[in-house]
This record gives sequence, structure tokens and C-alpha cells, in this order.
Amino acid sequence: MKICITAQGATPDARVEERFGRAPYFILMDSETESFEAVANPFADGAGGVGPKSAQLVIAHKAGALISGLVGGNARAVLESAGVALFAYRSGGSVRDAVHEFRNNTLEQAG
Repeated sequence: MKICITAQGATPDARVEERFGRAPYFILMDSETESFEAVANPFADGAGGVGPKSAQLVIAHKAGALISGLVGGNARAVLESAGVALFAYRSGGSVRDAVHEFRNNTLEQAG
């Protein structure tokens, strides 16, 4: 499954970003092979509506799940309506750590 993880940097060793819409990067990773693509979030520094715009970006990249700290209500509604599963990650670890927790079914599903 392709999962999207909010990140402070462009590699799997970057820390998970707590704020979905303000995340500098989205790491799109295959949960089985751990191959990844880093996508810069063009909306991170926007004035408003960054959550729903960022959600559309995640959907356009065909992610089946999102791992992030906090996802606002408007972004959550867009993601959930597209069938993207939301998982909360607040451990302060790396993208790679979050993916391992996802694979081990130890992340809390948000919702």
C-alpha cells in the first residue's frame, strides 16, 4: 500500500511533521518495499486553506493511508471522503519509524 507520511525533510530519516497542512514534505512510501518519493508541499507556507489543498495533493498521489500528527477538520473530511485511512503519530520519530509502526499495526487509527 502507498502511504503518505508528513515529514520535516525529504528522506525517510527525516522527523515526522506534526502539522499536516504545514508539513514541508510528504514522503510517499510503499509499505512493503519501502521505496519512496519525496514531494515538497507547495502549500506549507500558504495563508489559508492549506489543509484541504494538501489533502488534494495526497489524494492525487494515490495514497491509501496518511500518517501525521494533527489533521484539521477540513483536511480530514477531504481525505476521509476519498477513502484515505488516517493514522496518528506523535512519537517524534522518523518517517521510517512511523512506517515500521504502521507495518506492525501499532499506530492508532485517527477518526
